[in-house]
Amino acid sequence: MDIVTPFQFSLVYNALSFTFATMGAATLFLWLSRSQVAPAYRTALTISGLVTAIAAYHYFRIFDSWTAAYQLKDGLITATGFAFNDAYRYVDWLLTVPLLLIELVLVMRLSAEETMSKSIRLGAAAALMIVLGYPGEIATDIPTRALWGTLSSIPFVYIVYELFSGLGRSIAQQPANAQGLVRKARLLTFASWGFYPIVYMAPYAGLKGGTVVTTIQIGYTIADIVAKAGLGILIFLIAVRKSAAEDPENTAITV
Repeated sequence: MDIVTPFQFSLVYNALSFTFATMGAATLFLWLSRSQVAPAYRTALTISGLVTAIAAYHYFRIFDSWTAAYQLKDGLITATGFAFNDAYRYVDWLLTVPLLLIELVLVMRLSAEETMSKSIRLGAAAALMIVLGYPGEIATDIPTRALWGTLSSIPFVYIVYELFSGLGRSIAQQPANAQGLVRKARLLTFASWGFYPIVYMAPYAGLKGGTVVTTIQIGYTIADIVAKAGLGILIFLIAVRKSAAEDPENTAITV
């Protein structure tokens, strides 16, 4: 097990703690804000809150595993004998990544047939992407990591195509006041998801030991905050604007 420095341990410790709090706060905000949008968009907010709730739970488990794996003694960090369990991240992603795409589809309020079709196809591709990435994450050699990382990129490319082609054609159907936010949500999803492969490739850069462990943990944490809590806020704003556009006389709907 790679040993980290006291600074690296504290950096990851604080990042995990901050993310747990962020995900918890985002969950409360999204669920308590359902009354501010029209009924048609409340499911999207419910799923957004579910994503951050699942993430909050797993960040609590990751934090607990991190503190169990290392201890500070005489100014040095030593391994306790308990392995750090990073599988919590992949369990989290297996649940939340498909839901992230589904919430984006739902807030666009497409036809029932199109909503079902896109949710199934995008959700399945997202799950496959996570499943294919895990063997590489736990691999101890670069070639194996590269192989599974490449395989995982295939469904990722398909998802990007759907975001900019399939969903792109649907943006024109959105109210004028929401189209810009939908485009931002799409770009945010692409940018944050594109950051994960960069972090995944950290070992390729020649980083070793505690440095690569810290880089991966911090990198994934930043990406999760943007992809889950950040997208959740955008989904809320889109739902509010679309609700106001569809029912301008409803004073209960506010931005």
